[in-house]
Amino acid sequence: MARFFALQSSVRDIIAEAGKVTAVFGNHDERTLAQLNDVASRAAYAALMADGHSGYLMPIGGVAAYRNQVSVPGVGYDIACGNAAIKTDRFIDEFDRRDLELIADEIQRSISFGIGRTNRADDAPVDHPLFKSDAWSLLPNDARASELKSKARGQLGTVGSGNHYVDIFADRADGRIWVGVHFGSRGLGHTIASGFLALAANAKWGQRVKESDAILDLDKPLGQDYWSLMNLAGEYAYAGREWVARKVVDILGARELELVHNHHNFAWEENQFGEKLIVVRKGATPAFPGQKGFIGGSMGDDAVIVQGASGNPLQQDALFSTVHGAGRVMSRTQARGKTKGWGPRARIVSPGLVSQEMLDSWMDEKGVILRGGGLDEAPQAYRRLPDVLAAQKGTIEVIHTLRPVIVAMAGAHEFDPYKD
Repeated sequence: MARFFALQSSVRDIIAEAGKVTAVFGNHDERTLAQLNDVASRAAYAALMADGHSGYLMPIGGVAAYRNQVSVPGVGYDIACGNAAIKTDRFIDEFDRRDLELIADEIQRSISFGIGRTNRADDAPVDHPLFKSDAWSLLPNDARASELKSKARGQLGTVGSGNHYVDIFADRADGRIWVGVHFGSRGLGHTIASGFLALAANAKWGQRVKESDAILDLDKPLGQDYWSLMNLAGEYAYAGREWVARKVVDILGARELELVHNHHNFAWEENQFGEKLIVVRKGATPAFPGQKGFIGGSMGDDAVIVQGASGNPLQQDALFSTVHGAGRVMSRTQARGKTKGWGPRARIVSPGLVSQEMLDSWMDEKGVILRGGGLDEAPQAYRRLPDVLAAQKGTIEVIHTLRPVIVAMAGAHEFDPYKD
């Protein structure tokens, strides 16, 4: 049934023992493979994409399929984190460098990044229909639902920090401008994930518990409630990303021609290997035949629009999934060094592997206008996206290659408790 490639010795042991790992794309360290092994021991099937690296309990880039169950830490704290890209009717040669600098400044002013966790814009979608969903009633009590709904209204359309961004790209084929964004469900998703991890451990909602692979049965009330609230967070993330991307399209004075939009921290009910399964993707993009996805590289590398290939048997082994980005090769601390304090008072007390000069040199050579960003998000901390895509063995097709022109992110030392 399964085909295996790029396998490390420890993964061969997993296959021999359980037969549940259907594919491992690319090469990975032992810690990442050990996490895959652990997840596979409880799932019906599991796979690992080429941008994989270790995460909380389940590796980033991991995909796991369950029979009528869902893994809360598999979906993760940043429920429904994902990417959206809009193709516009404008072209890069319509703008000079000064125009682009001003656009970058306007994006930074208009969109809330990092510690600005309340949307500053007057036209934020605070009356979106999702706020009338019956799912809010599934939270433990009315007061908590009201408090969380108020917080969610304020944060809808905020981007956060870490590797979350707003980018302007030029298509390498014809210079057409695309807008790309990456972020998730912010405090709403984090609160839902934390709450159900506590309830699964027989603790109270809001109580901090030791992380464990809380797998919920979907035919029981706790699992049903999580599923409903996970989907609420998914709707919230979609609304936020689309509002931000369209806000930037307006800043460009452009018109939207096409939207490509996917979650990559989520769970879906799908047909896999001839049966109905719950598929959890953690840092992995759905890629059924013909399905489009937007995959970003690092801040200084090309991004791509891809679609699932047709007729390749390896797609099933990948659980019809692909990468969600380039994948880290350095931890944040390894890249930037050890820091002390937050905000303007933050300082590096022990240098990391990436210096400001290295980051600046890379971005200057690529001609990218950067607003925000830090050493922990430097291109040197990531794999190269073409290598990662090549390792996916033809399960996807690249249909657009996008050159970064403007990258806007949170500042280097901004604190954000809701980043992935």
